[in-house]
Amino acid sequence: MKMIKLVLSKYWRIAMLKKEIVELLNEQINKELFSAYLYLEIANYYGDEGLEGYENWFKIQALEEEDHAMLIRQYLLNNGHAIKLKAIDDPTRTFNNYKEPLEAALEHERYVTDSIHTIYSLAAELKDYRTMQFLDWFIAEQGEEETNAEENIRNYQLFEKNLYSLNKELKKREHTPPSFQLD
Repeated sequence: MKMIKLVLSKYWRIAMLKKEIVELLNEQINKELFSAYLYLEIANYYGDEGLEGYENWFKIQALEEEDHAMLIRQYLLNNGHAIKLKAIDDPTRTFNNYKEPLEAALEHERYVTDSIHTIYSLAAELKDYRTMQFLDWFIAEQGEEETNAEENIRNYQLFEKNLYSLNKELKKREHTPPSFQLD
């Protein structure tokens, strides 16, 4: 059994990712964890305003962002790299109306998408096909995240006068683990 572990250990050292990719992926873990903090902050805002459906939607969104961070963490570990966590910035924001947090979420999702694209571009440049394949899921996921954020804004604009019904609908959202898993 020890012999197998030794062989695998040597393999991982040979197949290690490029330093630049590792650094960006470690940064992405922090960005995903910041996203979770930001969405909890938004959930807190809506909870304080008595909009439990919106609060629920953003609590679930925070869990999804944690899932993303854990996937990247596991990918780095599976490829023989240490995780370097940094302090997470304070997500505190002041919102003046119910629409502002929705707009902030869309802006943030676009930022995260750009960050994923940056890592993917570098992986392509370095011919790191394994990381490109890994990031394919995140690229699709970010498309979904941006669509959801846009839909939240659109629905708010359509149903602003009947916020009660929309809030009630958002309360039904449940967390589902990502469709992509790593051992």
